[in-house]
Amino acid sequence: MAASRVCLVGTLLGKSINCASTTNPFTLQLCRQICGTPALHRKNLASLGPEKFTAEFIQKQIEEFEIGKRHLANMMGEDPENFTQEDIDRSIAYLFPSGLFEKKARPLMKHPDEIFPKQKAVQWGPDRRPFHFLFYTGKQSYYSFMHELYGKVLNIEKHQDRLRAKGLFSAEPKQISLGASRWLTKEELEASLVETISTQDYQRFIQLMERMLSMPYCSLEEEFILRHRQQLEAQSMHQVVPPLQKDDRGVDFSAAEGRRKTSKSSVVVRDCGSGCITVNGKDYLHYFPVLQDREQLMFPLQFAGMLGRFDLECTVSGGGRSSQAGALRLAISRALLSFVTEREGEAMRQAGLLTPDPRVRERKKPGQEGARRKFTWKKR
Repeated sequence: MAASRVCLVGTLLGKSINCASTTNPFTLQLCRQICGTPALHRKNLASLGPEKFTAEFIQKQIEEFEIGKRHLANMMGEDPENFTQEDIDRSIAYLFPSGLFEKKARPLMKHPDEIFPKQKAVQWGPDRRPFHFLFYTGKQSYYSFMHELYGKVLNIEKHQDRLRAKGLFSAEPKQISLGASRWLTKEELEASLVETISTQDYQRFIQLMERMLSMPYCSLEEEFILRHRQQLEAQSMHQVVPPLQKDDRGVDFSAAEGRRKTSKSSVVVRDCGSGCITVNGKDYLHYFPVLQDREQLMFPLQFAGMLGRFDLECTVSGGGRSSQAGALRLAISRALLSFVTEREGEAMRQAGLLTPDPRVRERKKPGQEGARRKFTWKKR
C-alpha cells in the first residue's frame, strides 16, 4: 500500500514545489516535505523508544512556519500580523491551483502542531527502568486515566455517605448542564491519551462516565466531566420565511427558488387563485406527462391542505424531468411558508419538504463501464 504523503508547502518564491531543485536561501528556509503513513498517527509511540521528533525540531519547524507565513502575507499584500490560517489556505489555493480529487494530496501549509502527531516523552530513565508503575500494561495512559476516573467515582460515593449519615442527603441536588454536547469519540480519546485503545476499552470508559453522571452529586466533578465532552454546534431549525408581497391587483403572492441536481427553478405562488399551475408557460399536465412527476409537484400543496387555493407560475431549466420536478417541489414548499403558520412550517420541515436534496449523479470511473458497474469478466 502506498503511503499517503502530507506535503507542507514552503517554496512560495520558487517556480516548483520540489524542495530539492531550489537554491534560493529564502526558499530553503520555507521548504519542508513531510512523509508519513496513517498508521504513524495511531501507533503507541511510547513503546518505540526515544522520541521521533524532539522539542528542538518542533520549535525549528514552528519558526520556519512563521517565516513562511510572513513571506506569504507579503506576497498576497496582506498584514502579516493578522494573517490567519484561513487566509493561508486561500492563498495556497490561489498560488498552487490543483485539480487533484484527493484533498490530502493537494498543496497545503499548516502549523507544525497539526502536521506532526502527538507523542510521548521517553518513559524510562538511564537505567532503563520505567517511570510509571503501569508501564508494562502496554496502555499506561489509559489505565492511569481509568484509575483516576474510578477514584473520582469513589470520592462522590464517600461524600454521599457522609451526607446520609448527617441526614442532609438530597435526592435532587444540583445537576450538570450538558447542553448540546457528547462524549469524546474513540479517536478523540486516543488523541488525548496518545495511545491506541480497543473498542472494549472505549466502552468501559463510556460506562464509567455514565455511571458518574447518574450519581446525585456528580456536580462535584463537573469540570472533569465537561472536559471529556465535546460541544456540538447549535443549528437553527427555523426556516427563512420570504415576506408576502402584493401585485397591482392587491393579491398576495410569494416567490422562492429551488434546486436539485443541475435543475434550477423559481416559483411565484399567488393567493385567491383557481388552482392553475403553469410550467414554462405550459400547463403542468402537458409539461409532466408522467404521473409520478405530477405527484411530486402537487405534494406540498396536498400536505398543507391548500389544493385549489393558489395559482402557480413555475419556471425551470436544466436537468431531466425528475430533477426538475424535485426542484419545483422545493421551491413551492419554500414559497408556501409565507402562507402557513409556524407549526405547519415545522411539520413541513420534518416531512422533508424544506430540505434540499444534495445527491448528484456519480461520475464514471476509469476502467469501469459506469460509476459502479464493471465490465463483463471473461477468463479468455
